[in-house]
Amino acid sequence: MHGPASSGWLLVVLCAAAGAYCLRRMRSGVEAQRRAAGGEALMGFGMAAMAVPAAVFTPPSWAWPAYALVFGAAALHALWAARAGAHHLHHLMGALAMVYMAAVMAVSPQGHGGHGGAGVPLVTGALLLYFAGYVLLSGVRLVPAGGGGETVGWGDRPELARACRLSMGIAMVTMLLTL
Repeated sequence: MHGPASSGWLLVVLCAAAGAYCLRRMRSGVEAQRRAAGGEALMGFGMAAMAVPAAVFTPPSWAWPAYALVFGAAALHALWAARAGAHHLHHLMGALAMVYMAAVMAVSPQGHGGHGGAGVPLVTGALLLYFAGYVLLSGVRLVPAGGGGETVGWGDRPELARACRLSMGIAMVTMLLTL
């Protein structure tokens, strides 16, 4: 992605840490945690790889179509899984955003080269609005509702899963802004 290298590296670390935690959640004893964790781990690691500053590493030309293919498959999986729950619609939006960013980078490795500086393209703007709303809603959901007290494993803590989703939502907004 484009932008300052320091913010790129922060995104890499944030997304890789979220991906690693999601991998840990895949070993959870709670089935609902395991179901969502695989897609979220893929998203975290994919975002980390995509956020590596362009000044440090420029992916080969075949990498962007490969990203689009992987996240296109993830989008189809999320669409199929959305029959069972609304959270998979968010996975669908995330996967489609990754396909879109990969397509933009494949066409113009310098970013939005095709819009002539006339502002933010419509798709980018729509994705920014969606993910900004998601970040705000996720932030509100982090506010404790009381109760609790029981001891659970790291992979079973819903507040950590919500914090990871919030982090990846913030990272997605940042990546869309620097596209």
